[in-house]
Amino acid sequence: MIKVVVCGALGRMGSTVGRLVNESSDLELVGGIDLKEGSFYGVEVVDSTRIGTFLAGKKPDVLIDFSAPAATVATARAAAAAGTALVIGTTGFTPEQRAGMAKSIEGAVPAVISSNFSIGVNIFWKLVREAARMIPGYDIEVIEAHHRYKKDAPSGTAKTLLQILDEELGVREKIYGREGMKERGREIGVHVIRGGDIVGDHAVMFSGNFETIQLSHRAYDRAVFAHGALKAANWVVGKKPGIYSMYDVLSLK
Repeated sequence: MIKVVVCGALGRMGSTVGRLVNESSDLELVGGIDLKEGSFYGVEVVDSTRIGTFLAGKKPDVLIDFSAPAATVATARAAAAAGTALVIGTTGFTPEQRAGMAKSIEGAVPAVISSNFSIGVNIFWKLVREAARMIPGYDIEVIEAHHRYKKDAPSGTAKTLLQILDEELGVREKIYGREGMKERGREIGVHVIRGGDIVGDHAVMFSGNFETIQLSHRAYDRAVFAHGALKAANWVVGKKPGIYSMYDVLSLK
């Protein structure tokens, strides 16, 4: 059995991940970490200041983290010191935070880091990449929608879409929303919606003369992200130290 600790255990995603780990036949939930102490699914949740001693005592094989950027950077440092593999689904990192996290991980432990663990989204990203290669002259708009409590905007998934488009087409100006009188150029329009309990919608529109191609993905339950994280947790244990993506997990490269 692979022993799992969940960071951000009492949050929306952490609770979902914990439930699915608890129901799994090949994973064992041994604890959680959050800003405050508590319990979930019959195991202890400790506050984040105790993470070092907690990991030393529980000796988990992998830590799954869906929390907040600053907390995840500290968690990655502690997990690397403890020799615990990582699955990180937190989004909203600054470049400095991402670099600090990578410094802790490289040469120490294996880690799967992704802005979206949905299998469908990772296939969606691949299709967007292929479309960008095939129709580079089309105008492009990126649209994403999430629930009212999501803080980072655009979403990590949308930022990955923009990164893919820049890699295939060269870096283009990004226009976040549109207002005023200005003719469209070669920029990429980015549109963000926040409201209600929307789990996660993403779309990329490629518009040419007389036609539009739209590729999209819609998540109906955050369990889809948790299922992907569990797949990554099973995969990452025993791998060589370094940073991997869901493309590696799913053999999509």
